[in-house]
Amino acid sequence: MTIGSDIGRMPNTPRPACRGYLHKRTQSSLLKGWRKRWFVLRHDCCLCYYRNKRDEGKSRALSVVSLEGALVEADSSLGKPFVFRCCPVSGNRVYYLCATSNQEMKRWLEAMGRAVHPITQNHVWVDVTRHNSNLPPLAVKNPECLGLLHQLDRTKDSRVQHYCVLKDGCLYFYASIRSTCAIGGIYLHGYTVRDQPVGSRRSAIELRPPSEEFKVFYLCAENANENKRWISAIKSSTAKWLPLHQAIQDYMSRPSEETRM
Repeated sequence: MTIGSDIGRMPNTPRPACRGYLHKRTQSSLLKGWRKRWFVLRHDCCLCYYRNKRDEGKSRALSVVSLEGALVEADSSLGKPFVFRCCPVSGNRVYYLCATSNQEMKRWLEAMGRAVHPITQNHVWVDVTRHNSNLPPLAVKNPECLGLLHQLDRTKDSRVQHYCVLKDGCLYFYASIRSTCAIGGIYLHGYTVRDQPVGSRRSAIELRPPSEEFKVFYLCAENANENKRWISAIKSSTAKWLPLHQAIQDYMSRPSEETRM
């Protein structure tokens, strides 16, 4: 099932994510020292690095390391400031990394620390969306919008038609109205939706994710009025859902008389 965000985690859970240049200590017996590399802490709690920033998304990472259960801490044993080390659970290698400042080092340590102990709890909303994805399109109860949409691939100038159903912040894709289950879907929490011009005469629905780690989707209905109908429905559907951390913050900031039982 092709999805727009990670179905394995609660969609509203803040994900550890960090990007930037770090110097990595080489462990080669021939070439010793520090090399500048572009590091990316992905939403799946894996740390990967590239030769430079422009390689991200275009070339395969030089290395990918899972941080779950790893030891991540500052290290002063090398006599160099702003150094921290990462000891993954799998493998015997220790990664020594160097930031450009103490603030940068703390930023990475905090983000990597969250990846070491990720929040993997399930949520009833995830169970419901998985259940809906296994239903025929017309069996999804009380949909907020449904109809034909074309998914555009702007790099290949191609489009694929889907029958789509919008329900509770999730957009389900079906091969046709007669399909028995969805072939994909997008968790729309955090996405922004807008009308995006495509050529001189047409426009598309742009779904832009909250993080560069996820894909930008371009969809197109049969006409401009249908595009507007979908955009309005998507905005309304996602606006009903409040991220858990924001809900807790709003609750804690209420005056005491409002929170009194």
